This record gives sequence, C-alpha cells and structure tokens, in this order.
Amino acid sequence: MFDKFIHSSMAAADPLLLQTKPHHHHHHLLSSVFSSSLPLCSKTTPSSISKPPSSLIIASTANPLLPGRKLRAAVIGGGPAGSSAAETLASGGIETFLFERSPASSKPCGGAIPLCMLEEFSIPPELIDRRVTHMKIISPSNLTVDFGKTLKPHEYVAMLRREVLDSFLRRRAESAGATAITALVTSIDLPSSPASPYTVHYTACGSRHSLTVDVVIGADGANSRVAKSIKAGDYRCAIAFQERIKLPDDKMEYYQNLAEMYIGNDVSPDFYAWVFPKCDHVAVGTGTICSKQSIKLYQKGIRERVEPKIRGGKVIKVEAHPIPEHPRPVRIRGRVALIGDAAGYVTKCSGEGIYFAAKSGRMCGEAIVKASEGGWRMISEGDLRREYLKEWDGKYLATYRVLDLLQSVFYGNNAAREALVEVCDEEYVQRMTFESYLYKRLADGDRWEDAKMFFNAVGSLIRCNIVGKNMQALNLNLRRGV
Repeated sequence: MFDKFIHSSMAAADPLLLQTKPHHHHHHLLSSVFSSSLPLCSKTTPSSISKPPSSLIIASTANPLLPGRKLRAAVIGGGPAGSSAAETLASGGIETFLFERSPASSKPCGGAIPLCMLEEFSIPPELIDRRVTHMKIISPSNLTVDFGKTLKPHEYVAMLRREVLDSFLRRRAESAGATAITALVTSIDLPSSPASPYTVHYTACGSRHSLTVDVVIGADGANSRVAKSIKAGDYRCAIAFQERIKLPDDKMEYYQNLAEMYIGNDVSPDFYAWVFPKCDHVAVGTGTICSKQSIKLYQKGIRERVEPKIRGGKVIKVEAHPIPEHPRPVRIRGRVALIGDAAGYVTKCSGEGIYFAAKSGRMCGEAIVKASEGGWRMISEGDLRREYLKEWDGKYLATYRVLDLLQSVFYGNNAAREALVEVCDEEYVQRMTFESYLYKRLADGDRWEDAKMFFNAVGSLIRCNIVGKNMQALNLNLRRGV
C-alpha cells in the first residue's frame, strides 16, 4: 500500500507536477491452416456479465483482411491480467482461447484492491471479504501511525481472496465468449513468416495438443514461458511468503476492518511485512528481493512482531511466489504481448499488482480489437507497440520509476524507515496518497503544503539518520561493555 505515497512525493519534489493534466485515454480461418482438438478438462458455468469495455475507436488500417475468419488469440494465464484480456478480446469479436494451468490454485497475495477497480471492472460486492477503513504502519522501533484518518465515510480498501477474484474473472471471460482450457502450455512455435501463425503446444488431461493462433498474450506470471519464447529478457524478482492464519474470534475481531504494515530489518531488508484481514482468517506475510534465501527468517520476524495479536491462531495455508520488481526489457515482439506479472507490472514499495494486471490486460485487449477492426484484419508488432505499449507507458511508466526511487530512499535502512513512518503521520500526506491510490489519479494538491511536506520529509530523514547512527554507536558500546 505504500504506493499511495507516490503522487504526494512526486508533488513534493516538484509542485508543478500537480498542475499537469492527466492523460485522457479510453480505459478501456482457413480450417486447413487453423485446427485444434481443444480438449476442455473442466467447464465452468458462466456467471454475471460485466458491462462491456468502453467504446473503441476503429481506425482505418492497411492491415490485410483475414480470409473468411476472425482473428485468433491465445491468452496464456487466467489471473486478473489474462482474464481481463480474454474478456475484452472476446467481447470485441476476437476468437479467444484462455489457458489456465491450475484454476483452483492462487498465488500468495495481500488481496488489496483500490476503490476505483470495483466500479471500473464491475467487481460485485459479495466478493469482498473485508472493507478496511483503518491502517497502521509500524516502524522498526514500533512507532505506530494510524494511516487512514482522512478517509471519507464511503471510502475503504477492499480485501479479497485471489482464488475468489480469479475464478470470477475467468467465468466472466467465458461468458463474453472466450474458450477456457485447463492446460499447461509447454512451448510456443514462432511463425516462419510475418503472416504465419503461432503454434501453442500444451498438455491437457494427460495428453499433448496444439493450437494455431494469430496473436499470443503472455499473462503467465513472473516465470513466464511466453516471455522466454520471445527472449523478452530477465528481470529481478522478489519472493513473497505468506501464511493464512485462522484466529480465535476475539483476535479476529481486532482485524475486522484493520490492516497492518510492518517495516524493519527484522521483517524484510528491502520491503515490508503485512497482516491483512480476509473472510475468516488473516494473511501474514513478507517479501524481499535482496535476501530471498532468508525469507523464512523474515517470516519468523513478522510472526514475532505480531505474536500477541495472533496467539492461538492456526496456520491453514502456506504460500510463496516470485514477484517481478520492474518491467521486462521486452514486452512486445512480433504478435506476442506480455501483460501483468509477465510484463513486470508490479509496483515497487508496495508490491501492488492486481489493478495494474487487470488494467494491462484490458488495455492490451482493446488495442488488439482496435487494430484488427473487431477481429477482421491481421495485426502487426507496430500495432501492439502503438496501441498498447505506448499508451501503457504514457500512463504508468513514471509511476514505476518514482516508486523505485522512493524504495531506494526509504527502505535502505531502519533509520530511513523511521522517517517514512514519521512522514506518514501527516494528514496532508494521507489525504493526497489515499486519493491517488483509491482512484488511480493525480490528486489536487496545495503548493505550499507540498513544499512543507517535502522539507518535513527531508528533516525526518536527517533526524532519523542521526538517531540511527547514535543507536548503532550505543549498541556497539554495549557489546564492548563500555
């Protein structure tokens, strides 16, 4: 959730940023060549249909018409990114196949989504486990700040379980016309010419199959096989580790609408640890990029920090998963596009990825529908770069860069973390960051308050670094017996 701090920090560094107008975008076969047996190992009954994506501008193009068929797309991965892409493609007239290896499983995830996502992606209220209206940020010295004092009565952070959300989004993609295939994609054959198809090889129900398509969308996570098939380059990954703990009723009551974030070397050297409430349990976890081999030690650290609050709880599930730390060097190659974690769309500082995954899937799907004129024309790499990648980078790339800077400033040592918690106690910071986080838009700020916040942050960093050095010297003297 620390990404909520981004826009206020950007404004503090340069108050003129608050005057910048945000970009305005729409958020929005020949059987002899194309053949497949398409085994469906499991069929899900479609549920409610979402409102269709916003209107797409159909542009004239020189792309060739497809002979007697519609454009075919394979979406690899059925999380929020893949399901959103598949729904958009199928709704827009593209013949769409959605591959998911393990529909019943889920990745370890805090499960927090911003308020704007509920409306933008038509998430029904019954999917929400908890409506968090109180947040606490706890420093290495256990300085605690209540983060949420400026929330309006109708505002909250929605908490849900990934397995529930993912299942709903996949069913909705099917309702829109996508064909869901429960299978493991093993490899992808690249085309021999610009107009030739891609061949997706996969294993389903214990046998091997293949499917030929015009377009491939990789939504298969941090260890994406689609990315490897197009030599998209490596990126650094963090590891997230999480335990789901069922608490006694009195302990669960404490976390009814409360989320906690802990920072300190004992819980992570470069990230934060969390306690997030779910329907009948809490998710307790942490993450790190620079010391992945010690992740269980940091999990032990967060368990010790919160021990009195979770005493008597029973671990019901243990999860671990890689989390990308920055966008991949290559996200488009040929008629293959990467979205979500496969593209590296997880924010620094917070690890937020659900909204950006779903958003990238929808934007990529809209780009393909637009470039293909509703599925009637072939598309090109240039179309994907222009309609998807350029639009995405224009909206969000600066966000990732600034969060990278914030993480390097505030997560480097315990003294800097103390400064971060001090800064978060200011109501102006909370108002600006919550507005930016909940609605994914640049909040209207005050130049004088921005400047004051900037200098307060600098002052906190200086003061906490001095305090930190004094504490280190004191600890050293105590060890020496001075």
